Amino acid sequence: MLCAISGEAPQVPVASRKSGNVFEKRLIEAHIAEHHTDPVTGEELAVEDLIELKSPRIVTPKPPNLTSIPSLLSAFQSEWDAIVLESFSLKQQLSQTRQELSTALYQNDAATRVVVRLTQERDEAREALSNVTVSGSGAVANGDAMQVDGQALPQELVDKVDETQQQLFATRRKRPIPEGWATADDITSFDVTSSTEPLYPGSASISLNESGSLGLFGGADGVAGIYSIAEQKVVQTLKCGTPVTATAWLGSRAIIGTSAGVIKVFENGDETVELGDHAGPVTSIALHPSGAILATGGSDKRFIFYDLSTLKVVSQVYTEAEITCSAFHVDGVLFFTGSTDGKIRIFDVKTGSSMAVLDATGPVRSISFSENGTWFAVAEKGSSSVTVWDLRKQAPIKHLDVGSPVDSIHWDYTGQFLATAGSGNVTVQQYTKSSKSWSEPVRKAVPAKDVAWGTNASSLVALTPEGGLSILGAA
Repeated sequence: MLCAISGEAPQVPVASRKSGNVFEKRLIEAHIAEHHTDPVTGEELAVEDLIELKSPRIVTPKPPNLTSIPSLLSAFQSEWDAIVLESFSLKQQLSQTRQELSTALYQNDAATRVVVRLTQERDEAREALSNVTVSGSGAVANGDAMQVDGQALPQELVDKVDETQQQLFATRRKRPIPEGWATADDITSFDVTSSTEPLYPGSASISLNESGSLGLFGGADGVAGIYSIAEQKVVQTLKCGTPVTATAWLGSRAIIGTSAGVIKVFENGDETVELGDHAGPVTSIALHPSGAILATGGSDKRFIFYDLSTLKVVSQVYTEAEITCSAFHVDGVLFFTGSTDGKIRIFDVKTGSSMAVLDATGPVRSISFSENGTWFAVAEKGSSSVTVWDLRKQAPIKHLDVGSPVDSIHWDYTGQFLATAGSGNVTVQQYTKSSKSWSEPVRKAVPAKDVAWGTNASSLVALTPEGGLSILGAA
């Protein structure tokens, strides 16, 4: 009669009422206290289910081989050899298990990468299909054939870009400051001269026409307005249907981008054209210096060039991240985009090919070019510092701390003054070419989402977070 747990003759044998197995009493009671089951069958078992068995107490004689010291030493040596062999075997099994685990981990990592890649390709395919659908709808609405993605511009537009670049590059450095342009003393005296009540809550951008007399902005309710700076009132109301996300002027025509990916063109208060080619909100609108190309960027990670003579898509380029802002170089040969991934991407306007990728320190909120053609300023999300880059070096050359997070930046026409708008203030940063130094002639505690220069830089028009306007001018 042997114990079912130890395999040895029990000193105090007990038997299970349920399974009939025999156990050593102290072993089975310890097992029941921890597991409450029969160790052989796995059934529930309690101490009350055990029956003590009566057996004569017999002293077990020692084995003959353990009756002398040499035999005991031999037994100990055998036990030690067995332990050493078992330890060696365990080490081998551990090494093999580690190799199998490493192989399994590599296989799992490879499988995860494949799943991620396939998921990304699926999402890109879905997005491409969505874009094709939207483009097709927009084309039908305008009576055009379906657009096909392309990067290179038509030859007539390429010639226009080259002609514009040659004209601007040849005259830019010799261009005098226009007569009547604001001086540093004029800028220093800027203060708030007038302000409006909230007109279009949720407004994100404001644009002034060429004369600086009319401001264009709109709100989250899908309504935009043209505000007369001189008359201090809204002179035209433009219904867009969905929240306004970007604005620009094309001569006397107002261009508005919406959260539905639609571009609307208004003239004299009436909608004349609707372009619907983005699969997400339009985040930026830029006009080529020649006036022949309109560029729009969107959250669908692409920018689109429109031929303004035909209002058709002539090029569209996909990028690797959502576009938050965009701008043409002052000579018109390069196109810059800022993205949520903190990259500034530079493209050739004529071919649509990537020229360079610059690294900012955070998501890019705004880009503005100086008329000197070599500098551009960048504002990043959450940063109170504006970074001035040198295009020739493709590196930052100056960090301007304006005291609060910046949302928008704009150079004036002469490249002397850089206006900033942010949650805490509006500032003007001045670069003095003769001394090659920077100064801050203006810092006003006027919270603003966007800012634009008035006529001859004699004023600043700030778009407040509430959707109103604050006009800063010489006191």
